[in-house]
Amino acid sequence: MSKYELLHQQLLLEGTCSEENFFVPGPLNDEHVFAVHTSEYVASLRNLTLDKKAIRKIGFPLSTKLVEREECITQGTIEGCKYALQHGIAMNIAGGTHHAYTDRGEAFCLFNDQAVGAKYLLAKGKAKKILMVDLDVHQGNGTAEIFQNDPDVFTFSMHGGKNYPFKKEVSDLDIGLDDGTEDEQYLSKIKEILPELIETEKPDFIFYLSGVDILATDKLGRLGCTLEGCKERDRFVLQTCKDLGIPVQVSMGGGYSPDIKIIIEAHANTFRMAQEIYF
Repeated sequence: MSKYELLHQQLLLEGTCSEENFFVPGPLNDEHVFAVHTSEYVASLRNLTLDKKAIRKIGFPLSTKLVEREECITQGTIEGCKYALQHGIAMNIAGGTHHAYTDRGEAFCLFNDQAVGAKYLLAKGKAKKILMVDLDVHQGNGTAEIFQNDPDVFTFSMHGGKNYPFKKEVSDLDIGLDDGTEDEQYLSKIKEILPELIETEKPDFIFYLSGVDILATDKLGRLGCTLEGCKERDRFVLQTCKDLGIPVQVSMGGGYSPDIKIIIEAHANTFRMAQEIYF
């Protein structure tokens, strides 16, 4: 959890961002969260009545503070969508909770922030076709389940093929990478796929999950990418969105290298690329 606070501090210290660039989300509107998650599941979180097996799958002890934190993250992504429509891009310094399903959470994810954001845009008529670009090392199984029958949202996940979750859902496009995949192969794959996908699907809004657990140093990742490779991935995705004039909301996703400085550097690179390309 400390990485989010440290990332904020690093971005201010180096001058990539100023305090005026940050915003504090307001309360989460039930209308938006119920568009994705069942009322029964949300009530069991808020009332702390989730059963022990379900809590174990989430991986955190259930508490009011945890639920409030997850609601804040989700509202941050909704408000980020509004900023992205105005400015081309918006970043959630946390988020990327793609393992949260319609009716359950798992792997540290309670609410699926980008799924809620996508449903918000569609319901409000602010987007007609959405592309989910999930480049976390773990498949976005919750996101795939949520949108499995929704033609307005195309789910694309490129992840470690043999990594968690071991029983994967079916996204609209899944690319499972071999253990040890390095920069050249990784970047070649995303540079081949993303432009073709955008050309075919013609999205008017993109959600980008920029997990940095693709690094070779990541203890949960199993891929072989470098900091520079991860940075180039972010540059390519964001430059593509900018060049095509497609608004993009970015959530940070995973990063589990033993050295916290590597995690902060990798996540900070995403913000540095956004600043360089857009502002």
